[in-house]
Amino acid sequence: MPLQFNPQIANLPVYQAGRPIEEVARELGLPAASIIKLASNENPLGPSPKALAAMEHVLKNLHLYPDGNAFYLKQKLAGKIGVETANIIFGNGSNEIIEFVGHAFMGPGVDVVVSQYCFAVYPIVTSLFGANLITVPAKNLGHDLKAMVKAITPRTRVMFVANPNNPTGTLASRAEIVELVNSVPDHVLLVMDEAYIEFLDDAVNLVPLIRDGQMKNVILMRTFSKIFGLAGLRLGYGIASPEIINALEKIRQPFNINSIAQAGAMAALDDAEHFAATKANNAAGVEFFESAFKAMKLEFIPSAANFVLIRVGDGAKVFGELQKRGVITRPMAGYQLPEWLRISVGSPAENERCLTALKEILG
Repeated sequence: MPLQFNPQIANLPVYQAGRPIEEVARELGLPAASIIKLASNENPLGPSPKALAAMEHVLKNLHLYPDGNAFYLKQKLAGKIGVETANIIFGNGSNEIIEFVGHAFMGPGVDVVVSQYCFAVYPIVTSLFGANLITVPAKNLGHDLKAMVKAITPRTRVMFVANPNNPTGTLASRAEIVELVNSVPDHVLLVMDEAYIEFLDDAVNLVPLIRDGQMKNVILMRTFSKIFGLAGLRLGYGIASPEIINALEKIRQPFNINSIAQAGAMAALDDAEHFAATKANNAAGVEFFESAFKAMKLEFIPSAANFVLIRVGDGAKVFGELQKRGVITRPMAGYQLPEWLRISVGSPAENERCLTALKEILG
């Protein structure tokens, strides 16, 4: 082909998302209504009813551009989490925040430190910007934070740590996180991915340290996709020092957060009932799966998120058999875990159906 692509494109993998219900229905000839999806760590309760009403209200104004600075959403979110609006940036999902970091900090000659079994987008963005990926071996399928700090060199500019981690569900302790933030040198941006933090009862709260100016080399990433049930809107945000936020705002595309997303997120922040119901359903679902897997003598990773990683032998085969039964899960071969499946917590009925099918397949 006469067009010359940037060289880093050649070996760049394509992110493989969880399979949508409609695609599986077409492929297997099953009614879409008969299929359940426990593959992408989505909220089985759906969006907040208040968010749905708020989003419907703005539909009549979709001929107008959205508020490019998301002024009212930023004000509400800042009040909720206890920071200034200057500490917040919004992205089209947390993935766009990761890309902002790539634009601002990555390039040839730069090292980026990640953990083995990290979220797939970290290596993809690192490769996209021509930086060098340093992958530190995992410890019990989770982050070995001390080893990650030791992997830092003068060339290191970024470190990614997801806590809880996707896809393993592991959680670093409070003491480990405190030691980490005190150990990362000032020339390294520590990206703490906290997409699942709302599912924790006693999470390490780093926000005050950012608000008070004690951590100028840290950005926290959070999302409306998980506990708020708004994955289809693609809305994430970063919390960092004003200096970092100002730099990332130069990169952010105008109008990257649409009007519907802004309205839905504002209403979701006020729906404490939906938030609590989601958290309770998730806690019960994790306990249900983990108790069942113990009884079945199946190896699993105790989860701090809204999914459970389970060892089933041939992950691809079991995934396929579950799919034939109308249950979509996530095989983990793409994460170098070919014997494992990731199962998202669903409704009680969905969890029961998934477990019944799994028992049938595994005998």
